[in-house]
Amino acid sequence: MSQQRVAVVTGASRGIGRQIALDLAAQGQAVVVGYAGRATAAEEVVQEITAAGGRALAFQADVADEKAVAAMFDAAEQAFGGVDVVVNSAGRMALAPIAEFDLDELDAMHRTNIRGTFVVAQQAARRVRSGGAVIVLSTSVVGLQFPNYGPYAASKGAVEAMTLVLARELRGRDITVNAVAPGPTATELFLEGKDEATIDHLAKQPPLERLGTPQDIAQVVAFLAGPGGRWVNGQVLRANGGIV
Repeated sequence: MSQQRVAVVTGASRGIGRQIALDLAAQGQAVVVGYAGRATAAEEVVQEITAAGGRALAFQADVADEKAVAAMFDAAEQAFGGVDVVVNSAGRMALAPIAEFDLDELDAMHRTNIRGTFVVAQQAARRVRSGGAVIVLSTSVVGLQFPNYGPYAASKGAVEAMTLVLARELRGRDITVNAVAPGPTATELFLEGKDEATIDHLAKQPPLERLGTPQDIAQVVAFLAGPGGRWVNGQVLRANGGIV
């Protein structure tokens, strides 16, 4: 019997991260459901996985806190024997024109999106087993230049840069490192604060004329985390329905 693969997924209590955790569990992986503050929601994800016959545990960690993230990886190793797949889905988004953007909010967003991604990637680089995969979430806004998204896009631009470097630093380890950059996706985070006209406008942007779903993004991540994605490495995969 082959060794069960083990995934650590941050931001897994809701939205895209939740769906990623469920899809990786359906793929047969044991999953650590990482979360920042939504303990009940994280436990519900664990219960859904275990009810379907999978293995999972919830672990609270601020991704920017290196001690908490190290403890999360420790928990994965102690409970399931190691770490094969790491998905950093935790993120923070705030929107406003650059001229008006609050600098405290900028610092908070960069702490989660840049430092948080770095801390998770650092643990992944130290611990992921041969044959593993590291996947981080970026955003298609890096290339779309939507007004009001400047600070958020800047933080995710940094995410893409470190991802591409890490792929090359892991030469010889048989570990892939990629970023998935969703377009507009119907999650609680995305829909918050937007009126119907704005949502409808964004839904019409891709040639497929709809918003993405968490399932759309999770299936791309599951592909990169599985045997079919082994030859994709050091890439930013823009999962956005063709929006330009």
